[in-house]
Amino acid sequence: MTDHRDIPAVRELHTFIAGLPKAELHVHHVGSASPRIVSELAARHRDSRVPSDPEALAEYFTFTDFAHFIDVYLSVVDLVRTPEDVRLLTYEIARDMSRQRVRYAELTLTPFSSTRRGMDERAFMDAIEDARKAAEADFGTVLRWCFDIPGEAGLESAEETVRLATDDRLRPEGLVSFGLGGPEIGVPRPQFKPHFDRAIAAGLRSVPHAGETTGPETVWAALTDLRAERIGHGTSAAQDTKLLAHLAEHRIPLEVCPTSNIATRAVRTLDEHPLKTFVQAGVMVTINSDDPPMFGTDLNNEYAVAARLLDLDERGLADLAKNAVEGSFLDPAGKARLTAEIDSYTTAWLAP
Repeated sequence: MTDHRDIPAVRELHTFIAGLPKAELHVHHVGSASPRIVSELAARHRDSRVPSDPEALAEYFTFTDFAHFIDVYLSVVDLVRTPEDVRLLTYEIARDMSRQRVRYAELTLTPFSSTRRGMDERAFMDAIEDARKAAEADFGTVLRWCFDIPGEAGLESAEETVRLATDDRLRPEGLVSFGLGGPEIGVPRPQFKPHFDRAIAAGLRSVPHAGETTGPETVWAALTDLRAERIGHGTSAAQDTKLLAHLAEHRIPLEVCPTSNIATRAVRTLDEHPLKTFVQAGVMVTINSDDPPMFGTDLNNEYAVAARLLDLDERGLADLAKNAVEGSFLDPAGKARLTAEIDSYTTAWLAP
């Protein structure tokens, strides 16, 4: 998409974005592994097909379609084999987030991917919690967890994920929500209703992916069967005016990830991305990076993309940042603090 604003103004907007305090609600644990960390893990585990050379890794992360992305993603998942790998990955993700002024993030983890490979479940929980606490102390970035079902692994993975999420002896302190990821085609949402019911009964919030590579009927199923409070992606919701009206009326946020949608071919081009349609329909949107290093992006870049698509100035970008705070599961006092920080930053930036 061509940006017709003058180059100095665009650069200034990018500088504003870089300093803007932000929250991120749709970002995956393994998918956030930087090339440096992936290379280090690949060097540790030489039997993996993932290249350890950064240049070869960039080529490896070029996707032909969503199915290819899932295949590559799972090969990177296979690199995270020990609690030490988990701790390293989690802590370094927080470091990268802090450099982008991400003050709060709900990081999606798929514990089944680790426990099914034989990792001790208590060791997994201890590793993420140790990293979370250290990251908050060292970087000031607050992490919370979403445990998600890998849809391609079926009901066995759903049962294991909800057990890990609801067992009081295992449930980590930072866990706030329960999700569903992976392919949508051939993975109907309603089959996971019992698992979401159990998670919700245990106090977790429902945040499934839906409508990324399938039609709006998948979003409806997430809302009705899984009682979704936010929708991951929701790209195809733009095809259903009744659905858009429902999302707007009930203030159900969409976790929008523009570059991801292009990289996985869920949307053909940025010019065709439905972000503007969502906003014009009054739907609450949040901006997210999904699997940033795999897609050659980060949250700051996603805000810049949103600014182009929606023709936003600094106040518009600040409003987007506040949407993420409002749509988060941060406690009320934390929401008030982060919202005030966004307002203070924006006011200072715009002061004459």
